[in-house]
Amino acid sequence: VQLQAFGGGAVQAGGSLRLSCAASGGTFSGYTVGWFRQAPGKEREFVACIFRWNSGRIYYADSAKGRFTISRDNAKDTVYLQMTSLKPDDTAVYYCAADRSLISSSKYDPRQYDYWGQGTQVTVSS
Repeated sequence: VQLQAFGGGAVQAGGSLRLSCAASGGTFSGYTVGWFRQAPGKEREFVACIFRWNSGRIYYADSAKGRFTISRDNAKDTVYLQMTSLKPDDTAVYYCAADRSLISSSKYDPRQYDYWGQGTQVTVSS
């Protein structure tokens, strides 16, 4: 499967953005999809994930809880990350990733995801 992440941009603190991760080349509903981010000089970190087959299992990093919402539209082969109340600390390159066989205990580890999009820059100014 090929992933393309888009929707990033520059916003002021308190603003909102919606990121999209569009997939092609596979049955996307069968993939668990995660969003990760990487700020300059920092390691890639988990933001949120949504499990495959409309399982209803969704997980967020503590930093994202209450502000970010992950969702998927399997008919459009797209996963979204709605981000609200953005803070300067949210500034990073955001990546979507997917895997067909991810187990729950591995969801936070970027090394467990086989497929990655190219990243989209999110910049939040104070």
